Amino acid sequence: MKYENACDVLPEELLKEVQKYAAGKLLYIPSGDEKKPWGESSGYRAQLKRRNLMICNKYAHGMTISELADEYFLSLDSIKKIIYSKKNDKSLTYAPNIISAVQYANVGMVEEWMQCYLLFSVKVTPALSALVKEDPIYFGVVKLPLRLVQRDGLCMKENHDETNLNITDRAPLIIRYDEGKLYSVVQQELLAALKQRGVNAYPTIIVLKRSADYKRFMKQYGQVLFFVDAGE
Repeated sequence: MKYENACDVLPEELLKEVQKYAAGKLLYIPSGDEKKPWGESSGYRAQLKRRNLMICNKYAHGMTISELADEYFLSLDSIKKIIYSKKNDKSLTYAPNIISAVQYANVGMVEEWMQCYLLFSVKVTPALSALVKEDPIYFGVVKLPLRLVQRDGLCMKENHDETNLNITDRAPLIIRYDEGKLYSVVQQELLAALKQRGVNAYPTIIVLKRSADYKRFMKQYGQVLFFVDAGE
């Protein structure tokens, strides 16, 4: 590597600052584009993390090692290594509740939480199935004012039984955004109970069908919706 005189390269003020710390020394100044850890630049490392998380969650919810090996085209030993690895993030073990959804969302994996929710915790209706096939965008978890959700399909009972409505143990609402309006995709009973109880806002994952919907949604609600913290 060719050495150059710092006087010929650095501005005078910057040179004086460097001289305070390293006058007379040979310095190596990194270019700033040094080699990143394996798989980081391509995103492959993040993809593996997501895949391994899904494998662990599916195993925890009843799939066998053999079934997982067939689904992911891996050997039985590879599946075992993934499942029993000490590197697994235990805080990202799936659960069908708000806290779990927020933990996933905080590391950019709300889509993975949704996959688990649809696989393990909810009956997929034809409407929801059709929406998921459109490769949607998931936005959240956000505190959504329930007055914004359309009342279509809701059965509002005057004497709704609230005895089993423990909000902290519930999943976030799954709300579809379509052409400027918000609709309940599943959980109509929960939404009706929340409204009947007078709950103003509730943790929600918004399902958007297209990128155009996302732009419109952000213009409409981007400044008024707040993300839910894990401690809420």
